[in-house]
Parts: sequence; structure tokens; C-alpha cells
Amino acid sequence: MDDPFDTLAPESVLDGSATDAYFLRTETTLEGAGRNPDVVAEVTADQFPTGEFEALGGVKDVANLLSGRDLDVHAIREGRLFDGGPVMRIEGPYLEFARFETSILGFLSQASAFTSAALDVRRAAPDSQVLSFGARHLHPMLAPVVERSALVAGLDGISHVAAGELLGREAGGTMPHALLLCFGRGEQEAAFRAFDEAVDESVPRVALCDTFSDEVEEVLGAVAALGDDLDSVRIDTTSSRRGDFRHILRELRWHLDSRGHEDVGIFVSGGLGPDQLRELRDVVDGFGVGSAITSADPVDFALDIVEIDGEPISKRGKLPGIKEVYRTEGGHHVGLAGREDPEGGEALLKPLLEGGEVVREFDIDAAAERLGEDAADVL
Repeated sequence: MDDPFDTLAPESVLDGSATDAYFLRTETTLEGAGRNPDVVAEVTADQFPTGEFEALGGVKDVANLLSGRDLDVHAIREGRLFDGGPVMRIEGPYLEFARFETSILGFLSQASAFTSAALDVRRAAPDSQVLSFGARHLHPMLAPVVERSALVAGLDGISHVAAGELLGREAGGTMPHALLLCFGRGEQEAAFRAFDEAVDESVPRVALCDTFSDEVEEVLGAVAALGDDLDSVRIDTTSSRRGDFRHILRELRWHLDSRGHEDVGIFVSGGLGPDQLRELRDVVDGFGVGSAITSADPVDFALDIVEIDGEPISKRGKLPGIKEVYRTEGGHHVGLAGREDPEGGEALLKPLLEGGEVVREFDIDAAAERLGEDAADVL
């Protein structure tokens, strides 16, 4: 049977056929010429610091891709900020990794973009609950990438079930508009009660209150239907129908509080980004964010050889020689390896593979803690 989806099997990535054709022709040419030099290659976005920090992701996938090959690899840790210079250094016979360049860059570029965008979201509402709702904007096979990135950036939860199983996290979420539509206009309260009766009690009772009529009317209907069991209401009104969204949300809060439901939270979603989170964070309890993360442009990483058989070398416009990168007080420093470290500088490139063996663990919570500390220091 033909593959049902336009996706590659993991074996295609691992065997290196998930690559650009010219790398395979390079292999053929070098093998035919009997050449396979020892090289040092570096993965960089910007060669020099620009003041525009981004968060690194995708390191775990690169480590697993290169595992078992005759290579030493150093990399910045997942969840640290970088700004210029290499984020990864690969050392070994060139043909050990030549065909994997395409996948290496893809792993790092996409995950770093998602993590950086999710960090912007997190920092926009640091004291609010923020959940990742972005899986629907991506090819399904990428869902674990965006959900891991969101968690590394410090978001409080994810929505995708299969991604959660892969990452060891439980997916959250309650009801879509489709549920209310299936019950029909005027039957919102019946839908809320049916949900309450059918769904495991461990799931929060969050009623979606903007399907057919005024948000206040549907919120009060949810209160009537669920009473003290109602945990929160969610407003997912499309932007064309919101009007003064902040005013609407304050009005909802007023109606809930005036009826003694101060403990019922208000949760909002629907095309929200950092600007909207900053505007609304004082009038709601939480957010669902999707496209602001998934629409992030991939980080433009490049992989370049900087040394061959011990001699510095590079193409035009690139910097020859092995480099180190450092976190200095509030900044980022790039310098040639073997030179004196900047005063107080912390070297960021740490062993990832030694002789092809992965020498690092990839804990999501640890990465999130690193990113939180980094952001507090330099952003």
C-alpha cells in the first residue's frame, strides 16, 4: 500500500535520503576521488551578535540523528538564548555527516523559531495561564515539535493528544464550537450539562460561551447549567465580531462577580499574539495561543566548514577558524577558540556527542528553567 500521507518515514531521515540532491552527488564525487577530510563545521544564524536573541530548539533531534557516527559535536543547550556565532560545532570525517546537513538545519531552524515565538508569548503574560493551541496550524507530524517548543518556552500546557503522549505530558482542552453546534441554537445549556455528565470529572469544566448569541448571555447560561461546578468560561469570538474585546471581557467579569462567581475564570483564544496578551492580561485568567507561535519564520541557520585537516578555511563572507561563544553579563560574545575567554564569560558550546555517543539528557522542565533564567538575564 502506498503511504497515505505526504510525509517521510523516520528511516528516510536516519539513512540520510531526506536531503538535498547535491549532498549525495558530493558524496559520490569525494568517494570517487578518495577524499574524506577531517573537518570542523559550525551551524550559525548570525556571525556576530546583533542584540536580537533567539531561543535554541531542535538539539535533541540532531543528537539522535548523528548518534552512532564517528563524530564529536558541541552545542548550546536546548532552551538557551543565542545571538551570533555558532550554536553547534561538528567535528569528524566530512562524509560522516555530509548528507545530513539538510535535516540538521531543518531540525534546528523550525524548533528554534517555535521556541522563540512561544517565549515572546510567555513574556507577554508572565502571570497568566497560557496554553499552546497551535497544532491545528501545522502538518500533523510536526505537532510534537511545536508542543515541545511551547513547553520549553514555559507555556503551561498543550492541546495535542498524540504529541502529549510522546512528550510525557497530558493534553488539555474541553469543548469546541462544533459541540455546541451539534446541540443546536438555544440548546447551549443542554450541551454544557451533557458535557458535565459525560466527561471525566478530572477535566476542568470550561464552557465555550460565544457560539450563537451575546457572550454575556451564554456565560450566564453556563452558570445556570453548571452552577458551582463551572471552573471557567472561554471566549473564542472571531476578531471581526469582537468589537472592543477588552470592554466585553470586563463586562463578563462584572456579571460573574456581581452574581457571586468571582472564582469562575475567564479564558480567551482566537488569533491572539503578544500584543493582545499584554492588552488583556489584567482582565482575564488565561489564554490559548496558536498561530502566533506556529507562524514564526524559521531561523535562517547555515552549516559551514571552518577548518579542514587542522587548517582554518571558509567560503567568502564566512569566518574561518573554530569559534567559541560566551554568555557575558547581559550579552553574547563570539571569539576564536584557544584565545583568552572574556572576563566573566560562560562558554555555551557544551559536549553533545563524543565519538558518536550522546552525552546529554533532554529534560523539558530543565530546558524551560534554563530559558526562563536566560530571559530574565538578557531580555
